[in-house]
Amino acid sequence: MTKVAENNSQTIAKNLATVREQLHDLAAESSYVNEVQLVAVSKRHPIEAVQAAAAAGQRDFGENYVQEGVAKINALAELSLTWHFIGPLQSNKTRDVAEHFDWVQSVEREKIARRLNDQRPADKPPLNVLLQVNIDDDDNKSGLAPAQVMALAKLVDACERLQLRGLMTILKAGTEPTQQRESFARMRSLFEQLQQTFGSSVDTLSMGMSGDMRQAVLEGANMVRIGTAIFGQRE
Repeated sequence: MTKVAENNSQTIAKNLATVREQLHDLAAESSYVNEVQLVAVSKRHPIEAVQAAAAAGQRDFGENYVQEGVAKINALAELSLTWHFIGPLQSNKTRDVAEHFDWVQSVEREKIARRLNDQRPADKPPLNVLLQVNIDDDDNKSGLAPAQVMALAKLVDACERLQLRGLMTILKAGTEPTQQRESFARMRSLFEQLQQTFGSSVDTLSMGMSGDMRQAVLEGANMVRIGTAIFGQRE
């Protein structure tokens, strides 16, 4: 390993430790969660960065782009990592996602759900699905309106090769912390409704990134997606 690579690995390990400590403290402060699962968002970062994070104990990684994600999954297969697809998903890319990823956090259309179900290999466990909600009604963001969530949840729940796990959101850019708390609280309310309908298998509320992690966890996020705070700025 070169000196530069060694320094990068040490930086990533240090950043991971810092984020984990922050999440531990936030969970203790939150009224809603006891533990927060960390998804390291590795999009646009090299395979070596993922290897460094894995060496520091990180198991869950998030990718936004299908081709890039599949290449990393194949290259790092021996590490037995858990891979989350977190970006917008076009119908012509569903097969690659269904065949390679463990989670899809960005399901927002019936057509996508049906294709993922039909294309999930029978020798793999059901694909874990989160429904993406556009909680701020942001024209620049993908996702369901809150009123549309229950109908798609019922469809996913009925799919044999999919496992409905919960909800995901990305907030509108530039919102203030108070607004963020309000949006995340509305997401928590939606999540609780989903739990009441579908039971304990609905267990994941994925919200919060490097810039709004605190507000998310305090309002009940039990999964966060962190990239910059771990890996630094993307290439």
